[in-house]
Amino acid sequence: MKRRQFALGAAAVMLPWLSLPAQAQSGKGYVALKTPAPVEAPAGKIEVIEFFSYGCSHCKNFEPLFETWVKNAPKDVAVRLVHVGFQSSFEPLQRIYYALESIGKVEQVQAKVFTALQTERKRLDKPEVLFPWMAEQGIDRAQFEKAYKSFGVATNVRKAVQMQEAYRVEGTPALGIAGKYYTDGSMAGGLDRMLQIANTLIAQERKGA
Repeated sequence: MKRRQFALGAAAVMLPWLSLPAQAQSGKGYVALKTPAPVEAPAGKIEVIEFFSYGCSHCKNFEPLFETWVKNAPKDVAVRLVHVGFQSSFEPLQRIYYALESIGKVEQVQAKVFTALQTERKRLDKPEVLFPWMAEQGIDRAQFEKAYKSFGVATNVRKAVQMQEAYRVEGTPALGIAGKYYTDGSMAGGLDRMLQIANTLIAQERKGA
């Protein structure tokens, strides 16, 4: 899953992975961050971040697994998603996610965005394709377009890049736990295994270990 390439739409725009410095391996399918990453979860909550990209086929496959996991997560777990931006060509997809988040419509069309990009090969990275498509999904076009172009979404895109750098994300999908630990499918040895590792680290964090 490391250094994969993403295909966007019929034109197959390729987005190469960045080569990032290796972190100290724990030998257990995850790494402990040398410098803690910032967390947004309130006191008493254990933050879990899913790092993903709409252009990532593995993220599309992971989505239903992660959704099920989230529904069954303990009440002291706070989950949020971060759309990665390894280079500037990722920004249109990041803006899609953060615009949907800002208007409260992620759940309504999240799976449809994956399908449109990866299966139907729609160029949702192009506004002239994206905005009419959103309207077809029952999303208020004017509201979405305003959010997509907003300063708030631009700010969230920058924050996403800062967060992926804090966790030193090497591939997607990936998980960041409690600002302290990082794992991805390649490191963990599979998507199911990644969630198992997250459960272990959450339990460890709850005990204050």
